[in-house]
Amino acid sequence: MLIAQLSDVHVRRRGELYKGLVDSNRMFAEAIEHLRGLDRRPDLVLLTGDLVDEGHADEYANVRELLKALDLPYLIVPGNHDERVNFTTAFYNHAYLPAEGPLHYCVDEFPVRIVALDSCPPGEHHGDVTAGGLEWLRATLDADLEKPTLVLMHHPPFTSGIPYLDDYRYFEGGLLASIIEGRKNIEAVLCGHVHRSMVRRWAGTVVMACPSTTTQIALRLAPGAEPCSYAGPPACLLHLWTAEGLVSHISYIGEFEGPYPFF
Repeated sequence: MLIAQLSDVHVRRRGELYKGLVDSNRMFAEAIEHLRGLDRRPDLVLLTGDLVDEGHADEYANVRELLKALDLPYLIVPGNHDERVNFTTAFYNHAYLPAEGPLHYCVDEFPVRIVALDSCPPGEHHGDVTAGGLEWLRATLDADLEKPTLVLMHHPPFTSGIPYLDDYRYFEGGLLASIIEGRKNIEAVLCGHVHRSMVRRWAGTVVMACPSTTTQIALRLAPGAEPCSYAGPPACLLHLWTAEGLVSHISYIGEFEGPYPFF
């Protein structure tokens, strides 16, 4: 099974630029075309949050219009820039989404089970999951301890080392780790939020953060570093699951020189 992951697409109203600088709408359209043009088409696409930039209803109308070009099944989780009511209203036909409250869900119709955790408290930018959400996760994971499983959430549950990102991190990683660890069927935890590729061994599995299709946060590790980002290179993740397990690749979006002969 080939699973594509897009994240932090930050769709704006038509004609508006992300941060006044970057055409996130065009870049999302190009990301969709990138997936459609792969030599192996994904079986499923995961969008791990920040589908829009300001949570406006007309931004969601635009993202739905852009997604019409994606003739592949896809699942969505909210990010801190999404607005829960407008999010669920726009995606009313996604029956796996709860009608109200945190948007936790489990989709079990693929060879890999998808368990999504809503880590976005309304009106906040940091990550958090209520005690009820953590108990939901525990019970959902307990329901099948054998089937390969991916856990989705917007915020990575670890400290990145980039100070201006870590101000908005998921703060209670230890509580979440206590539920994840020891479950050998969890192939990975897939996240977005940080606009960078990051990988960490965590709670007996691997956490991977997906790059953005728009701006990439600058890698600045010095304490007190000034926040900044770059306009690209946009990228997505491709997760190939076989009986041997999961292998994940960064797939850069755009035109580059090559391909050249390997030998």
